[in-house]
Amino acid sequence: MSETRQDIFTLILIKPTHYDDDGYPIQWMRSDIPSNTLAALNGLARDCRKRQVLGPDVDIQTQSYDETNARIIPAQITTRIRQSGGKALIALVGVQSNQFQRAVDLARQFAEAGVPVAIGGFHVAGCISMLPELPKEIADAQAMGISLFAGEAEEGRLDEVLQDAFTGTLKPLYNHMADLPALDGEPAPFLPPKTVGRTRGNWSSFDLGRGCPFQCSFCTIINVQGRKSRFRTADDLENIVRENIAHGIRRFFITDDNFARNKDWEELFDRLIHLRVREKLKFKLIIQVDTLCHRIPNFIEKACRAGVNRVFIGLENINPDNLLAAKKRQNKITEYRAMLQEWRAWGATTYAGYILGFPQDTKDSILRDIEIIKRELPLDLLEFFILTPLPGSEDHKNMQADGVWMDPDLNKYDLNHRVTHHPRMSDEEWDEIYRLAWDTYYTWDHMKTVMRRASAVPRGRPLAKMRVMMWFYMMYRIEGLHPLEGGIFRLKYRRDRRSGLPLENPLVFYPKYAAEIVRKASLYGWMMFKGYRAYKQVMREENLANYTDLAITPAGSEEQEGLELFQATQGGDEAVERSRAAAKRREKFAKLVTVR
Repeated sequence: MSETRQDIFTLILIKPTHYDDDGYPIQWMRSDIPSNTLAALNGLARDCRKRQVLGPDVDIQTQSYDETNARIIPAQITTRIRQSGGKALIALVGVQSNQFQRAVDLARQFAEAGVPVAIGGFHVAGCISMLPELPKEIADAQAMGISLFAGEAEEGRLDEVLQDAFTGTLKPLYNHMADLPALDGEPAPFLPPKTVGRTRGNWSSFDLGRGCPFQCSFCTIINVQGRKSRFRTADDLENIVRENIAHGIRRFFITDDNFARNKDWEELFDRLIHLRVREKLKFKLIIQVDTLCHRIPNFIEKACRAGVNRVFIGLENINPDNLLAAKKRQNKITEYRAMLQEWRAWGATTYAGYILGFPQDTKDSILRDIEIIKRELPLDLLEFFILTPLPGSEDHKNMQADGVWMDPDLNKYDLNHRVTHHPRMSDEEWDEIYRLAWDTYYTWDHMKTVMRRASAVPRGRPLAKMRVMMWFYMMYRIEGLHPLEGGIFRLKYRRDRRSGLPLENPLVFYPKYAAEIVRKASLYGWMMFKGYRAYKQVMREENLANYTDLAITPAGSEEQEGLELFQATQGGDEAVERSRAAAKRREKFAKLVTVR
């Protein structure tokens, strides 16, 4: 029998990291957050191979790398490509603004070696969506021979890119922003177990919906993924979970910006509950929701029964004036306590994002608000972000049009560097308050309080909460990074430094890196010792099951009227009045319905 020789086309998918303040890529032996974009593109590439989009005589071999946990050496990759036949595409995917410089530094090396290379993600898509012309950094990338992709790759759009790369006719730009694809029935996001194994806790990720109906001015999602939401089906979800479990992957981050606005949430949760209860499949989920999710009947209960044990909430701020200025009208501070208390009752760990630098903020007001949150809201983890005019957002578009100064270094657009000026705080104050915010919330006394609150509910898991709180605080205090950029054991490579910065002398770099490892290891050990000691101290306290404080007092009680949450700002007082008026209208309507 004669054998038909297949040509090989290599597709290299790379989710780039970004540089730290010293110019070294932020990389770990094990990173924290898995990349959904990498999973989505890898799933589409598998489908392209199955459908033989390059013809029956061409085998598409895909390799997926998350640069936060894998070192990328372009020269080595180029050599392997040439040894396999020379047909390839390097795709730098999911590139955000703070990762664009790193993506270009990698792409330049591939382009100079004659390997087709493309960059896609939120920075390219957001700029094309919101700006009248391409910014200089994107135009410069095109001039290097780097192709750009804007939009999403479902509905066969990846086919075209692969076919063009195979024939050597890659276009300068693939612009699909005007026609976002449907998601139902599309190939499932999937990462190989080897890639998932490089994340802390073996987490993978997938999305069940894209797009958002709200209008937050600081957000890029509405301008990149659209205001009209698109969803996967319950069958899609089941296929994703089953395939991952078959490969030993049981922890998932569902990356939908707001799962509570998914019109099919109940059907999706019911399917997951069936898999967990009837088929005894074990898995855990993290989801993201808004602050009104508790108003949806049965949402929180079914979420937790479906496997959700951690939930991220876009709290953003407790000053209604700041929320209104950012067009985040959907957040009602009068709902915060009831929402958080319901998640707590089901044992879920709650995370909340909190933005520093809204127009009404001052150093004193931010510190005051953090103390209010600690006393009056039963929140587990608070993670801080600096208000940032991200390219692709309405804020960025307006500031650019008005000629407002914004830092030209995109690497700083990571939400924990100040990149513009504030109307009420000096640059030094804004920088300082970001540091103080972490230190103010993550005190030993407050971490003990969170553990006590967790001990007072059956599924509270105080030890788990202590570990996550310690992780968050240690990433900031020891690594100087936001926890979402964190990982286990920081890796640095002397020759991977940012373009334009000098290579350090080996006699300087390696001793300094070694000393850094020793110093950080001792700090990690000391802080974990203190964390476990604090946990044991709390566990030895009497009558923990009956612990109570102001934050976990039922939200409908009389004590709510006197909360500083509502008295600290004029907007808070007004929010209470609006809430009372709305309650009266509901009561009046209920009486009318009863009479009829």
